[in-house]
Amino acid sequence: MKSLVAALVIVSATLCGAPAWAAVVEATTSLSLADIDLDDKPRLEQALKSAVDEVLANVIAFKPTLVALTDAQVVGQRLYVRLLIADAEGEKTIGELTRDADGAGGDRRELRI
Repeated sequence: MKSLVAALVIVSATLCGAPAWAAVVEATTSLSLADIDLDDKPRLEQALKSAVDEVLANVIAFKPTLVALTDAQVVGQRLYVRLLIADAEGEKTIGELTRDADGAGGDRRELRI
């Protein structure tokens, strides 16, 4: 009987708990390299920043606190980049998942905005 009551308390607490709303998006964008020399770092960085700004302005519908470049590949004359974008709650969730995965929080490079 005690275990039944305990089970009911746990189930009711689980059902009544409100989930935390977290926004986490992975977006892919590309930019043309036809007019950019890959050795011209400032120009390449500015073109990449413009592409990221366009994604932030036109693709997502929340205010991000984390923007991380997770992959970049050159295919032909285009640079394809994959971005991980999260709000504050999503950033906490990513931190918890990363910490759980490797026990230390992981080493990642982030562009904070």
